[in-house]
Amino acid sequence: MSEQGVDRSKRQFLTTALTVVGAVGTGYIAVPFLSQMQPSTKAKAAGAPVEIDISKLETGQLIRAAWRGKPVWILNRPPAVLEILANNTAKLSDPSSQESEQPEYAKNEFRSIKPEIFIAVGLCTHLGCSPTFRPEIAPNDLGGDWKGGFFCPCHGSGFDLAGRVVSGVPAPTNLVVPPHRYITETRIIIGETNTEESA
Repeated sequence: MSEQGVDRSKRQFLTTALTVVGAVGTGYIAVPFLSQMQPSTKAKAAGAPVEIDISKLETGQLIRAAWRGKPVWILNRPPAVLEILANNTAKLSDPSSQESEQPEYAKNEFRSIKPEIFIAVGLCTHLGCSPTFRPEIAPNDLGGDWKGGFFCPCHGSGFDLAGRVVSGVPAPTNLVVPPHRYITETRIIIGETNTEESA
């Protein structure tokens, strides 16, 4: 009788111990798998807004940033370019940006909050190639009608310095203007909209 009592208590102890060890082991195995199912910090940051300092952006200069894995251009346009943009709309496919993607506050002839600062996603709206920045007027390879802009070397689409697409090229719409807002005169957040500006 006493032997059976000892055996049962040993058996109970071993069963409990193995159960605890098994549960702990399962936890150690499951935690890495479960943590891998969560999005990484990099993936979470990929859609996060990006803050850009434009305090050193000179007139005529283009800087590049990244937002959601896409190139974003910030261009400081000189007054002469703004004059061209306002008066050179005849050869554009969508000069008023009716068919193109931009926040409501950028739906104007300059496609921007401040006329001199242009912000756009640097991907052609045809097949997603990255156009080159060609600010010169009437270069030999682009012809006398070229007033400065962005030229896509993949299939020949052209955009003016407001990202508006030239008529008769493969790109169907203007370059995308991402949501953005100014937090100071020289700092911009790409990926957020200021509700006051959008109203």
